[in-house]
Amino acid sequence: MYATQAMTHLVPFAADELDTNKVTPGVLGFLVFAALAVGVWLLMKSMNRHMGKVDFEEAPDPAAQTEGGTAAKAHAAGKD
Repeated sequence: MYATQAMTHLVPFAADELDTNKVTPGVLGFLVFAALAVGVWLLMKSMNRHMGKVDFEEAPDPAAQTEGGTAAKAHAAGKD
């Protein structure tokens, strides 16, 4: 039996249960969604790997150093 013959025999059975007003994404919609999900997962994995390679050390703020230095010296001398 060919696939077209099988489909012609199965269509009457499906026609009773098929609602023509109902729209579903079907297999193609699922495959597109799955491909997008896999793509996002791969991008996140790559981003985490690249972020792990970043060696970032923040430079101290010069204004905070001068204020903090004078405050620390005054506190150490007992002047608040």
